[in-house]
Amino acid sequence: MEPLASRIRPASLDEFVGQEHLVGPGKPLRLAIEQGHIFSFILWGTPGTGKTTLARIYANAINAEFHELSAVSAGKEDIRKIINTGKPTTTRRNAGSLPASQEDQEAQAGSLRSDARPRVLFLDEIHRFNKAQQDFLLPYVESGELVLIGATTENPSFEVIPALLSRMRVFVLNELTADDMTTIIDRTGFELPPDAREWLIEMANGDARQAITMLENTSNLYDEITLDTLNETLQNKFLRYDKKGEEHYNVISAFIKSMRASKPDAAMYYLARMIEAGEDPKFIARRMVIFASEDIGLAQPTALVVANAVFRAVETIGYPECSLNLAHGVAYLARAPKDRSANDAIGAAMEDAKKYGNLPVPMKIRNAPTKLMKQLGYGKDEGNDPDGDLMPAKLRGRRYFDQ
Repeated sequence: MEPLASRIRPASLDEFVGQEHLVGPGKPLRLAIEQGHIFSFILWGTPGTGKTTLARIYANAINAEFHELSAVSAGKEDIRKIINTGKPTTTRRNAGSLPASQEDQEAQAGSLRSDARPRVLFLDEIHRFNKAQQDFLLPYVESGELVLIGATTENPSFEVIPALLSRMRVFVLNELTADDMTTIIDRTGFELPPDAREWLIEMANGDARQAITMLENTSNLYDEITLDTLNETLQNKFLRYDKKGEEHYNVISAFIKSMRASKPDAAMYYLARMIEAGEDPKFIARRMVIFASEDIGLAQPTALVVANAVFRAVETIGYPECSLNLAHGVAYLARAPKDRSANDAIGAAMEDAKKYGNLPVPMKIRNAPTKLMKQLGYGKDEGNDPDGDLMPAKLRGRRYFDQ
């Protein structure tokens, strides 16, 4: 039987819940859908925020062929099959047969189809495609033969090759709010008391698919949905490490918190959990690079050097050998002294930048490339200011670090 999440999937923007910054009136993705703009793009956001649904709505709006693949299991042959869908009217094949070594070139050259419908490829977890696979996609996207919609939970700046990324727009999806989740829960048609609804929203943490699946599983096991039956369903389900699900986030959170608490044994255990589950080693290494600056920072600046070296080793070597590089890095980071002052300082400075906007830079430290600008006081000798404060006037005396 088709899962409930699929059965109640919105078919239009009027039914879609959340992401108002993208699909609200006058917003970019809504305009693109309503006006039928044909272009490739990436949907970046946490699980259950509507990436697949938006891809389907877009494909339907432009009357496209819709093909869906997961980068976890798909490869070049799957893309070739999609490209070769339909009868070609002409091809770029020269007379005579091509040698086998030129098969990829022929496939990438493509063909003109007898129908004019766009061909949309929705590639879930696009970050799981390696560089060679992404390179293979590039000419199809560049020529418009494929309208590529990539979905990812990872930062595309790190996971999508620059040549491909430069040909695609990136839309960032936010976690669904409590109000969004309430609307989606109501659409399932299940009756549940307020305490059960509140628990479900908290448990799902902005993931609509997880909330819907929990309701469906509970209704299959029990006659009514209550706080107790929801808890029983959660306890009885087979817990496994799911790279899209709750346990994924639980384990990575425990991993980071163990390093933060300087507990190398616990950190190593959670690292092992992720390795055994086949977690993308770059995902782990990237968190380590962030951790090195966020939590260790100035206490041991070489931590960033070590973390970057681990990331590079992971990129170069891959599983299973890179497990040793990860373990080496984790032991070092967990044992290192901790200092969050740089992290706290940039956070406070960002708040001031947002709050006060473009405050005038003091004249004495402005760039003065022309004689006129020098006459106006640009780049004036800062020695004339006895306090030596280089902050804008409104922030004089503001400190982000303890002196």
